[in-house]
Amino acid sequence: MEEPGLRERKKRRTREAIAEAAFALFQESGFDGVSVADIAAAAEVSKPTLFAYFPTKEDLVLRRFINGGRGSALVVRERPSGTSALSALRQYFLDRLADRDPLTGLNDTPAAITFHNLLYSTPALMAHLAGFMLVQEQDLADELLASGQPSDEFTAHLVAGQVFSTQRILSHYNALAIRSGHSADDIYPAAVTRAETAFGLLESQTFTP
Repeated sequence: MEEPGLRERKKRRTREAIAEAAFALFQESGFDGVSVADIAAAAEVSKPTLFAYFPTKEDLVLRRFINGGRGSALVVRERPSGTSALSALRQYFLDRLADRDPLTGLNDTPAAITFHNLLYSTPALMAHLAGFMLVQEQDLADELLASGQPSDEFTAHLVAGQVFSTQRILSHYNALAIRSGHSADDIYPAAVTRAETAFGLLESQTFTP
């Protein structure tokens, strides 16, 4: 793989510096207690530069964790031949649990704990994340429909909505346990069991793709 050029490396360092500065300030003063100007000053960039990397203040928290994932629609599109969409999505969620993906709630690093504390205490962040998830849900519904499993738009939307609701609830229970003082390693077996049970219920439905 070709190494990124100097320009790209500089952009990456700038992005990381802004994100790190924002997180440190949010951890100290909370989301609402920190202004964009504060973050720009701490990262030693201008506000226009900051907004070029992070279009909204909420993105300073969320993009650190929601960028880079494959996305449910891509998981369905790239699933092995003969594998159902829900089986592929279940395995993907289990893989993310094993990798301690913060969006599964099963991550006890300081950064992930700060992320969840900010998320659950800030309505604006929850709303922003919900908007992102709705876009992902629509993408999944479109991919299910394109694959012909199921074959009608209503059922595709219904399945996609159930998948994202299931993942949200699973992540909530994992994050709740972490916030209660349990370690990710201790929670992992129960998290796997809950995920297997939840996706098993989805797959048992008559319209399951």
